[in-house]
Formats: sequence, C-alpha cells, structure tokens
Amino acid sequence: QVQLLESGGGLVQAGGSLRLSCAASGRTLGSFRMGWFRQTPGKEREFVAGISRSGGLTHYPESVRGRFTVSRDNAKNTVYLQMNSIKPEDTATYYCAAAESLYNWYAAREYDYWGQGTQVTVSS
Repeated sequence: QVQLLESGGGLVQAGGSLRLSCAASGRTLGSFRMGWFRQTPGKEREFVAGISRSGGLTHYPESVRGRFTVSRDNAKNTVYLQMNSIKPEDTATYYCAAAESLYNWYAAREYDYWGQGTQVTVSS
C-alpha cells in the first residue's frame, strides 16, 4: 500500500504559475510510475502528465505540453507538477496516481493508488 497526498493547489490568475506536490508514504515511490490527472464535475479524469520510475521519461497530452512539467525526487518520495502559463480551462481538481505497471499512461483505470486531490482554480 502507498498513500498519496497532494498539496499546492489554490487560486491563481491566468498566465500565472503553480507547483503541485504529491508526497508518498508507506512504500518507496521509486517503485511506481506516476501520473497526474485532473477532473471537473461531470467529466472523466483527464491525464495531464506521467513520469517513469527513474524520471527519465515523461508524457504529456497536447493540451498541456510545453506548459506543464512533471518531475520526481525519489529520495524525498515526492512527485511534482509545475504548471506555467495557466489558463482558465486548467481549473480542476488535480490528482496524483501511482501505477505498479501500466500500458496506457492515459488510462486512469490502470493506476493502483490515488491521492485525495487538490483544487486548482484559475481566474481570468
């Protein structure tokens, strides 16, 4: 079992930046591929970033590529999501997720553990 706890959300103006953190406990985070998802009411969770166990490979959908950067510090058992040039449409609850193995980074069903989420609200 691994417990994930997101932090760093809040209210930010469009064009601004925010860094989310996801701290893990219970197991070494380096055992997991990690993903960041976001969700708005009535919609499915949307993949926004993924990072391999070592941090050497990252994945982003077109909607955030060039604006969001995922990173990890396995020594600190923490994964980060740096969000730059934030847009109003980035408003959502952001979740980090851990997968022991997966084939499709974009598929929420393939992740084994989830945090409780942190709210990001972007004002225009």
